[in-house]
Amino acid sequence: MLACLPSCGPVDPEPPGPAGSLGQALVQGTDAPGDPAAVALVARRTRCGGEAPVLLCSGALIAPDVVLTAAHCLAVFTEDGPYEVFVGPTLLPEPGPGGRFVRVTRAVSHPKFVPATHIWDAALLRLAVPVTDVPPLRLPQAGDAPVAPGDLVRAVGYGDTKDAARPMGQRLQGLLQVTGVTDSGFQAGPAPAMTCVGDSGGPVLGGPAGNEVLLGLTISGDVACRTEAVQLRVDALEDFVRPFLEEAPPPAPTETLPLDALCEASCASDADCPSGLQCVSAGDDPARCLLPALQAGTYGAACTEDAACGEQGVCARLEVDGDDACRCFTPCEATVDPLTPEMDRPDVKCGCGSGPGDLGATLAVLLGLFWRQSHRRIPGGRFRA
Repeated sequence: MLACLPSCGPVDPEPPGPAGSLGQALVQGTDAPGDPAAVALVARRTRCGGEAPVLLCSGALIAPDVVLTAAHCLAVFTEDGPYEVFVGPTLLPEPGPGGRFVRVTRAVSHPKFVPATHIWDAALLRLAVPVTDVPPLRLPQAGDAPVAPGDLVRAVGYGDTKDAARPMGQRLQGLLQVTGVTDSGFQAGPAPAMTCVGDSGGPVLGGPAGNEVLLGLTISGDVACRTEAVQLRVDALEDFVRPFLEEAPPPAPTETLPLDALCEASCASDADCPSGLQCVSAGDDPARCLLPALQAGTYGAACTEDAACGEQGVCARLEVDGDDACRCFTPCEATVDPLTPEMDRPDVKCGCGSGPGDLGATLAVLLGLFWRQSHRRIPGGRFRA
């Protein structure tokens, strides 16, 4: 069942227990209308109409087309997984007015990241379209005062609030007090807020109002979200962040395969694929362009819901918005999901064959296991560089 996780079925937006997100909303936090550069990392949506976003983590916009987040946020879907970034104050239970999604084209984890201890727990995301109307967060510079014990810092994120009246998926802020500092990280306690499930990768800011600097990223904390938050120092990430910011954007593809010929035409790379589809191969079969979480197929008429695509039709989301963002999907005949090559057998089918209930339950299990792993107390109670 785990191998068949990629599917065209919608994902349950609120699985039982702590499995609703991967990261660590702020307990006792308040609304954060002045923090548009604090964003949410979500699994890429594949259906049009009725599909709630799946919150993975929070993140920090540090350039118009670059988001900094925690590396463990990529654990379930890996660096090559399908991701989007949400910009706006309200993601759940449904995206609020003024919010928008941007597709992620590339994700890179810190080369020295150690999942077991959260050492160098950082990742960079390249966006398909620059966010030009939101000022990026200011990175630490020479002359900025380093974080120190006793400092009050401000965390921002979309995670759990431990308040049934205020669900996760709202952008909130809260004050923490720094209790300890190392060369690459710092710890903080409640003052009175505390980070929690869904806040991982979110910004931790310090300095005077109007000139705050991105001091850290939330990466871990105590399971109860009451006493301890662990942050990675952003000033220790310069050698990781700077080269990524200075990379030249890849050239735009000059010609891509037609949407109605994807069952017959093979691809050599993602650049051959239209509308953000990925070039995926399985075994000795030719590589095909496909949408993450769907098997190979073709895309026809524009649509807004599954009912417009006939019996058992799927209205698939190719882009985040636009008149042609959603099109009716038709799977190639006798196709086994290329995203799961280990299941490449004639008697096994994934993709659209999985029902939404099964997929939601499977994802809940995966997220629950990840939550327990990423939110256990770090050995010794201290972040070690």
